[in-house]
Amino acid sequence: MAGIIGINSIGSWLKKEFGEKVIKLAIDGGFTCPNRDGTLGYGGCAFCSSEGSGELASSIYGDDENSDDAIARAIEEQIRMRREKWPNAKKFIAYFQSHTNTYAPVEKLRPMFEAAISQSGIVGLAIATRPDCLPDDALDLLSELNEKTFLWVELGLQTIHEDTFGRRCTLEDYDRAAAELHARGIRTVTHLILGLPGESRSQMEESVRYVCREPHIFGIKLHLLNIVKGSGMEKTHYGYEPFDSIEDYVSFVCDLLEIIPADITIHRLTGDVPRKLLISPEWSYKKRTILNGIAHELRMRGTYQGCALE
Repeated sequence: MAGIIGINSIGSWLKKEFGEKVIKLAIDGGFTCPNRDGTLGYGGCAFCSSEGSGELASSIYGDDENSDDAIARAIEEQIRMRREKWPNAKKFIAYFQSHTNTYAPVEKLRPMFEAAISQSGIVGLAIATRPDCLPDDALDLLSELNEKTFLWVELGLQTIHEDTFGRRCTLEDYDRAAAELHARGIRTVTHLILGLPGESRSQMEESVRYVCREPHIFGIKLHLLNIVKGSGMEKTHYGYEPFDSIEDYVSFVCDLLEIIPADITIHRLTGDVPRKLLISPEWSYKKRTILNGIAHELRMRGTYQGCALE
């Protein structure tokens, strides 16, 4: 995401860091989740699709998932796809996105991640996981990787409030994971969902303020709640509309941007669900309209990320 004046977008940050545009390549490493395999539950978190929020990722299924060839094939596929939009792209981050990407023995994780960073054009690694799936040996591996390449780890917190959507992961789990990653000098990106059923706007704001405490995380993802096909919420909240309109959502996101410290990178400001899977809000597939609306609203207000903290 880049191009909105007044926010510290990850796209702009990476361009400054690497001297040119850097593209994320979404990889499905074949992982599952403790909320799917019966360890904590079945079916995944209520908001999550059957693909573990990785519908646009390239899968290594059908290959030896620990082999260089499997990773190389997935990365090459993603590069071909991305170059349709960015034909001159040369630098990429391998993004292990689907499901929980540290939920496996280190003996499986190490060769997979090392194969990814060894591919031509890969300048970094992004790993999405649950806060309760970072045992000490996985943290040690991440420390090793952090010495070898540019790395960030994404933690799916979603909200600091009482778990009402079947995540089965606690705020204490998040606090421990964030502290352990910070102690090792590993960049952390925190996911929050806006519009979970039963949450007020003040509660959503509390979640944002909580994760933006010192020491600052590296980045934040604000994700509009989408009701998607194949999720638990398709059955329990079909057609649920957490915001009245695009304009309503845009205004609230701008309120939140004003309280996010300026040094925190912004990785997402809305949802990004394939239209064929989207149930509601119907208007949420209009990603460009939403982002343009946020840019326009900030200009009209004369405000910017972190201005309310000055």
